[in-house]
Amino acid sequence: MPELRAVIPLWQGSCNQWDCDEMGHMNVRVYVEKQLEGLVALCHAAGMPNAFRPSSPSTVAPVDQHIRFVREVLPGRPLKMSGCVLEIGESDAVIYQELRHTDGTLSAAFRTRIAHLDTAEGKAFPWTKRVLAKLDALKGETPDEAKPRSFDPDGPGLPAEDITLAKVETVGAPRIGMGAVPAAHCGAHGWMSPSWIIGRVSDSVPNLLFDWRNRVGQNAGGRRMGAAVLEYRIRYHRMPREGDQFVVHTSLGKVAGKTHNLIHWIMDPQTGGAWATCEVIAISLDLDARKAVEAPAEMIAELEKIAPRGLSI
Repeated sequence: MPELRAVIPLWQGSCNQWDCDEMGHMNVRVYVEKQLEGLVALCHAAGMPNAFRPSSPSTVAPVDQHIRFVREVLPGRPLKMSGCVLEIGESDAVIYQELRHTDGTLSAAFRTRIAHLDTAEGKAFPWTKRVLAKLDALKGETPDEAKPRSFDPDGPGLPAEDITLAKVETVGAPRIGMGAVPAAHCGAHGWMSPSWIIGRVSDSVPNLLFDWRNRVGQNAGGRRMGAAVLEYRIRYHRMPREGDQFVVHTSLGKVAGKTHNLIHWIMDPQTGGAWATCEVIAISLDLDARKAVEAPAEMIAELEKIAPRGLSI
């Protein structure tokens, strides 16, 4: 297992059967739930023990996150998380967290830019000198096996004014999900938990791909098909609160070999603006062999018809 300077343990547990989805492995929502628990532990180590308590005047929240899924997690598997600080800004920081199996093999890696926010208005403000010193003591590095492969996690993104439902209509990106935010999905400060934002995207994707995946399986000799996500980049623009509505629209991105990219916009139907945008690298997965299956060109052409290109994050 690669060594990290100043790495600290952040979480330890296992994957339960109810953490898994129809693919038979741990769902992306649960990965982020565990990542957020680890972030709480890191905040304690950085001198911010109250950051996630309702009475706290300040907290931290993700604004840009890259996740790399390296090995799937199956029910009953024990897991450990550790992490460190990669970069420190005036009012933000970049945090590295890794989830590993007990034999040391990497399951997932998270690179998250967090912002230091006041809980009243959600505006960023500077770290204190005491917290800065503690964050600096937690500095480490990302091991090579965990570094992003397909995304630049600091790459430029669209300005907020360009992320609108009007753009969605112009592209023709279909709506694949919609709903409202219940109280149970909100954190201590009233904002929807990031784990539920990624979870609602995951819940919505079958509306786009269920039939398409089945046809990919039929073309591959009648295989039982599902999917797996390899990498994820998500930008958080505004955090919804209890009672807010959301819609999810999806566009096809890059296609290369066995992988295809999907661009998801999680939007506020009341204002036409964005809650979050994300890009996902996925594969079609043979659920019995647990191997990726390459979709033939005609199936990719069909995918482009049901999810027209044109969105980006």
